[in-house]
Amino acid sequence: MTVTFRPFAERDHDAVLHLNAESVAVLSPLNAERLRALRMLACLHEVAEDADVVVGFLLAFADGAPYDSINYQWFARRFKRFVYIDRVVVSAACRGAGVGRAFYRRALDYAAAAGCMWLVCEVDVEPPNAGSLAFHQRLGFVEVGRQTVGGGKVVSMQICDVDAPR
Repeated sequence: MTVTFRPFAERDHDAVLHLNAESVAVLSPLNAERLRALRMLACLHEVAEDADVVVGFLLAFADGAPYDSINYQWFARRFKRFVYIDRVVVSAACRGAGVGRAFYRRALDYAAAAGCMWLVCEVDVEPPNAGSLAFHQRLGFVEVGRQTVGGGKVVSMQICDVDAPR
Protein backbone atom coordinates (compact mmCIF):
# COMPACT_ATOMS: atom_id res chain seq x y z
CA MET A 1 0.00 0.00 0.00
CA THR A 2 1.35 3.41 -1.04
CA VAL A 3 -0.77 6.22 0.38
CA THR A 4 -0.45 9.78 -0.86
CA PHE A 5 -2.09 12.90 0.54
CA ARG A 6 -3.46 15.82 -1.40
CA PRO A 7 -6.00 18.62 -1.08
CA PHE A 8 -9.64 17.51 -1.14
CA ALA A 9 -11.07 18.36 -4.59
CA GLU A 10 -14.60 18.58 -5.95
CA ARG A 11 -14.15 15.20 -7.65
CA ASP A 12 -13.67 13.60 -4.20
CA HIS A 13 -17.12 14.47 -2.82
CA ASP A 14 -18.81 11.15 -3.59
CA ALA A 15 -15.95 9.10 -2.14
CA VAL A 16 -15.82 11.29 0.98
CA LEU A 17 -19.58 11.04 1.50
CA HIS A 18 -19.32 7.25 1.17
CA LEU A 19 -16.47 7.04 3.72
CA ASN A 20 -18.37 9.32 6.09
CA ALA A 21 -21.50 7.15 5.78
CA GLU A 22 -19.45 4.04 6.65
CA SER A 23 -18.38 5.71 9.93
CA VAL A 24 -21.60 7.52 10.82
CA ALA A 25 -21.90 5.53 14.06
CA VAL A 26 -19.01 7.58 15.50
CA LEU A 27 -19.43 10.91 13.70
CA SER A 28 -22.19 13.11 12.39
CA PRO A 29 -23.80 12.43 9.02
CA LEU A 30 -23.05 14.59 5.98
CA ASN A 31 -24.95 15.31 2.82
CA ALA A 32 -23.43 16.82 -0.32
CA GLU A 33 -24.55 20.37 0.48
CA ARG A 34 -23.17 20.30 4.02
CA LEU A 35 -19.90 18.76 2.85
CA ARG A 36 -19.41 21.53 0.27
CA ALA A 37 -20.10 24.18 2.92
CA LEU A 38 -17.66 22.59 5.38
CA ARG A 39 -14.97 22.27 2.74
CA MET A 40 -15.23 26.00 2.03
CA LEU A 41 -14.85 26.85 5.75
CA ALA A 42 -12.08 24.36 6.51
CA CYS A 43 -8.50 25.53 6.86
CA LEU A 44 -7.28 22.02 6.12
CA HIS A 45 -9.14 19.59 3.89
CA GLU A 46 -7.26 16.64 2.52
CA VAL A 47 -7.78 13.15 1.18
CA ALA A 48 -5.55 10.10 1.32
CA GLU A 49 -5.33 7.96 -1.80
CA ASP A 50 -4.06 4.47 -2.47
CA ALA A 51 -3.87 3.46 -6.14
CA ASP A 52 -6.05 6.47 -7.08
CA VAL A 53 -8.79 5.41 -4.64
CA VAL A 54 -9.74 7.79 -1.81
CA VAL A 55 -9.15 5.83 1.41
CA GLY A 56 -9.48 8.64 3.95
CA PHE A 57 -10.14 12.29 4.54
CA LEU A 58 -9.52 15.09 7.02
CA LEU A 59 -11.52 18.26 7.72
CA ALA A 60 -10.11 20.81 10.17
CA PHE A 61 -11.07 24.37 11.12
CA ALA A 62 -9.01 27.27 12.42
CA ASP A 63 -9.82 29.35 15.46
CA GLY A 64 -12.18 32.12 14.37
CA ALA A 65 -13.96 30.17 11.62
CA PRO A 66 -17.72 30.75 11.38
CA TYR A 67 -18.35 27.06 12.07
CA ASP A 68 -21.62 26.14 13.82
CA SER A 69 -20.52 22.86 15.44
CA ILE A 70 -21.31 22.85 19.17
CA ASN A 71 -18.03 21.07 19.84
CA TYR A 72 -16.05 23.63 17.83
CA GLN A 73 -17.88 26.40 19.70
CA TRP A 74 -16.98 24.79 23.05
CA PHE A 75 -13.29 25.12 22.17
CA ALA A 76 -13.74 28.62 20.71
CA ARG A 77 -15.11 29.85 24.05
CA ARG A 78 -12.12 28.49 25.96
CA PHE A 79 -9.05 28.54 23.71
CA LYS A 80 -7.35 30.73 21.15
CA ARG A 81 -4.85 29.86 18.42
CA PHE A 82 -6.13 26.36 17.77
CA VAL A 83 -6.94 24.07 14.88
CA TYR A 84 -10.04 21.92 15.43
CA ILE A 85 -10.11 18.49 13.83
CA ASP A 86 -13.72 17.98 12.86
CA ARG A 87 -13.23 14.53 11.42
CA VAL A 88 -10.60 12.12 10.24
CA VAL A 89 -12.06 9.10 8.47
CA VAL A 90 -10.08 6.14 7.17
CA SER A 91 -11.58 3.26 5.19
CA ALA A 92 -11.96 -0.02 7.05
CA ALA A 93 -9.43 -1.65 4.71
CA CYS A 94 -6.73 0.90 5.62
CA ARG A 95 -7.25 1.22 9.38
CA GLY A 96 -4.15 0.37 11.35
CA ALA A 97 -1.86 1.22 8.43
CA GLY A 98 -0.84 4.65 9.77
CA VAL A 99 -3.17 6.76 7.63
CA GLY A 100 -4.96 8.32 10.61
CA ARG A 101 -1.67 9.02 12.38
CA ALA A 102 -0.34 10.64 9.18
CA PHE A 103 -3.42 12.89 8.96
CA TYR A 104 -2.86 14.01 12.57
CA ARG A 105 0.84 14.61 11.91
CA ARG A 106 -0.12 16.76 8.91
CA ALA A 107 -2.65 18.67 11.04
CA LEU A 108 -0.02 19.24 13.75
CA ASP A 109 2.45 20.49 11.14
CA TYR A 110 -0.21 22.78 9.67
CA ALA A 111 -1.12 24.16 13.12
CA ALA A 112 2.54 24.80 13.98
CA ALA A 113 3.17 26.57 10.66
CA ALA A 114 0.06 28.72 11.24
CA GLY A 115 1.34 29.81 14.67
CA CYS A 116 -1.29 27.88 16.61
CA MET A 117 -0.76 26.49 20.10
CA TRP A 118 -3.29 23.66 20.13
CA LEU A 119 -4.70 20.88 18.01
CA VAL A 120 -8.14 20.09 19.43
CA CYS A 121 -10.88 17.52 18.90
CA GLU A 122 -13.57 15.57 20.70
CA VAL A 123 -13.83 11.82 21.24
CA ASP A 124 -16.98 9.88 22.16
CA VAL A 125 -17.00 8.55 25.72
CA GLU A 126 -20.72 7.70 25.92
CA PRO A 127 -21.15 5.51 24.03
CA PRO A 128 -17.46 4.76 24.45
CA ASN A 129 -14.95 4.81 21.63
CA ALA A 130 -12.04 3.22 23.49
CA GLY A 131 -9.94 2.80 20.35
CA SER A 132 -10.15 6.49 19.53
CA LEU A 133 -9.40 7.51 23.12
CA ALA A 134 -6.28 5.32 23.13
CA PHE A 135 -5.21 6.64 19.71
CA HIS A 136 -5.49 10.26 20.85
CA GLN A 137 -3.70 9.54 24.12
CA ARG A 138 -0.77 8.01 22.19
CA LEU A 139 -0.56 11.22 20.14
CA GLY A 140 -0.33 13.36 23.28
CA PHE A 141 -3.93 14.55 23.59
CA VAL A 142 -5.34 15.19 27.07
CA GLU A 143 -8.90 15.72 28.22
CA VAL A 144 -9.80 19.28 29.23
CA GLY A 145 -13.54 18.78 29.69
CA ARG A 146 -16.63 16.85 28.70
CA GLN A 147 -19.79 17.87 26.94
CA THR A 148 -23.17 16.22 26.48
CA VAL A 149 -24.45 16.51 22.93
CA GLY A 150 -27.56 15.31 21.09
CA GLY A 151 -29.18 12.07 22.14
CA GLY A 152 -27.33 11.89 25.45
CA LYS A 153 -23.97 11.29 23.78
CA VAL A 154 -21.03 12.50 25.87
CA VAL A 155 -17.75 13.60 24.32
CA SER A 156 -14.32 14.13 25.81
CA MET A 157 -12.85 17.47 24.77
CA GLN A 158 -9.20 16.84 23.94
CA ILE A 159 -6.23 19.13 23.27
CA CYS A 160 -2.68 18.53 22.14
CA ASP A 161 0.15 21.04 22.52
CA VAL A 162 1.42 21.65 18.99
CA ASP A 163 4.99 22.16 20.24
CA ALA A 164 5.14 19.11 22.52
CA PRO A 165 7.76 16.52 21.58
CA ARG A 166 6.35 13.47 19.80
